[in-house]
Amino acid sequence: MSTSGGGKLMYIGEIAKQTGASPKALRHYEALGLLGPIRRVGVYRVYSDTTVRQVKLIRHAQGLGFRLHELSTLLEDVADDAGWLGLIAQIRLKQASIQREIERLRALESGLDRIVDEILACPEMGDDLSPMQDSLAQCDTAPAPPVGDERVDYAEK
Repeated sequence: MSTSGGGKLMYIGEIAKQTGASPKALRHYEALGLLGPIRRVGVYRVYSDTTVRQVKLIRHAQGLGFRLHELSTLLEDVADDAGWLGLIAQIRLKQASIQREIERLRALESGLDRIVDEILACPEMGDDLSPMQDSLAQCDTAPAPPVGDERVDYAEK
C-alpha cells in the first residue's frame, strides 16, 4: 500500500514488526496523541514511514528513562527549531534528575555498607555468622539509619 506521494502505508502489524512496539502500545501512543493524527482506511489504521520514525524515537526515549507523559509535549513541539531547543532542555532536566537519583542510591549504598560494618563489629557476633538472629539480639549496637532516609527508625528495638 502506498500514498499518493509515494510513501509506504502499512497496517498496525507491519509497523509493530518494524518498531518492536506491540499493537496495543501503538494504539496507546495514538490515544496519548504521541503519533499525531493517524489515517484510516475503512476501520483499519494505516501508518506511514514518518510514524515508524516517531515510534522508534518514543521507544528510544523510554529506554533512556522518559515517561510517555513527558514525551507528549516534546513530540508536539519538535516541528520547528524552538521545539528542538525545548527537547534539549528536557533532556538536560532528565540528566539532572538521573544524577540526583545516582547520588541518592550512592548514599543508600553507603548506609547499607555502614550497617554491615556495624553488624560485623558487634562483639557478640564472633566468627560464626550463621546464627545471626541470636547474635543480633544480644548485640547492643543498633545500626545507624541510612543517610537521607528518615523513615527508618532503628531506635524502636
